[in-house]
Amino acid sequence: MRRALTPGTFDPITAGHLDVITRAAQIMDEVVVAVAASAKKRPLFSLEERVALAREATAHLPNVRVEPFDCLLIDFARQMDARVVVKGLRAITDFEYEFQQTALNYQLDSQLETIFIMSPPEYMYLSSSVVREIASFHGELDQFVPACVREALEAKFPRAE
Repeated sequence: MRRALTPGTFDPITAGHLDVITRAAQIMDEVVVAVAASAKKRPLFSLEERVALAREATAHLPNVRVEPFDCLLIDFARQMDARVVVKGLRAITDFEYEFQQTALNYQLDSQLETIFIMSPPEYMYLSSSVVREIASFHGELDQFVPACVREALEAKFPRAE
């Protein structure tokens, strides 16, 4: 079985993340969406909330499951018996960071391969931080996140009455 990880903080999961996950699910037998604890990033949503939102957002994909992790990615890959990491690339700035991460992961475990999926133009500049900012100003979110995430963001940033 070809099992891949798609790791990230997913704070929150966006349409761009879902694009990468969906495309990975088309080429792999199973995809594990690996939601990182990422406490140093001070996420808006708790780990449990991010896992729940990712599970709801990917429920329509039968070969995708969502799991939290709080360790090195290579260790989590071993725990999940995954030999492939699938990452999305948006702009050239993503490439530099992901190239460094991939090189480090390869040094730590040369059996772990990384595959990159390029974002389509409509998601090229979409990020969780941009989505959080739009939400904080009560902007329109429907094109950027699934409905469950929009609702969760609206609850985090209620309109003043």
